[in-house]
Amino acid sequence: MSDTPAPLGLVAALKRELRDLLAAMPDARPRTIGGREFWHGTLEGHEVVAVQSRVGKVAAAATTAALISHYRVGAVVLTGIAGGLAPGVAVGDVVVSAELLQHDLDGSPFFPRWEVPLTGVSRFPADAGLAERAAAAARAALADPLALFGEALVQEFSLHAPTVHTGLIVSGDRFVRTREDRDALCAALPDALAVEMEGAAVAQVCHEWGLPFVAIRAISDRADDAAHGDFKRFLSAVCAHYGAAVVRRLLAEMPRTLRAPA
Repeated sequence: MSDTPAPLGLVAALKRELRDLLAAMPDARPRTIGGREFWHGTLEGHEVVAVQSRVGKVAAAATTAALISHYRVGAVVLTGIAGGLAPGVAVGDVVVSAELLQHDLDGSPFFPRWEVPLTGVSRFPADAGLAERAAAAARAALADPLALFGEALVQEFSLHAPTVHTGLIVSGDRFVRTREDRDALCAALPDALAVEMEGAAVAQVCHEWGLPFVAIRAISDRADDAAHGDFKRFLSAVCAHYGAAVVRRLLAEMPRTLRAPA
């Protein structure tokens, strides 16, 4: 790390996941790099660069590399939604990454299953301090669901007492949408809490650049046969509230000491 003050990088796969955060950055203006719009502005007193990566690991990795190289961010936060895997992870809960893994990566017999070839790493750790702050921010942001979401959404999605979990998030280039697929994934990776399509790729890029990283995922569905409908409804009605509430609380409590990579 250099001594140069650096902005925070904020990544989401879908524009809707960033909607309320961008609305809170009226000074931000877009700049297009590699087909992505990067919004550089101020949020909760912090310099922030927000970008929609699009869906999937390649898109997320390419976006993160551009974010780091063009804006010299000092840390990266990934926000958005995911499918719940573990039995206690319900729709409306939040999962904060302790580590991330690509569940569809298999270079065997030359490399162990899930290991990223030539790195010796299968599980990329999130920054422990950033993850702890993110979990605390999520608990604070979700302390009053009625005030955050309103009565109608609380009733529709049973958001009466959302729980915050910290642990393994797994990523792959397919939407897990059947009970059979979910059960197979849980059997292979029994400690996985949630599944999505970008986090482990962003984590790998940050790891290679030596940057702090954390993923904050609201659970939109249970990665089962009802996942498609649950995901679409949660995305349209609820997800932006989560991203804005948790990320803004995180930034409000973060020290302004980020440094750019060397």
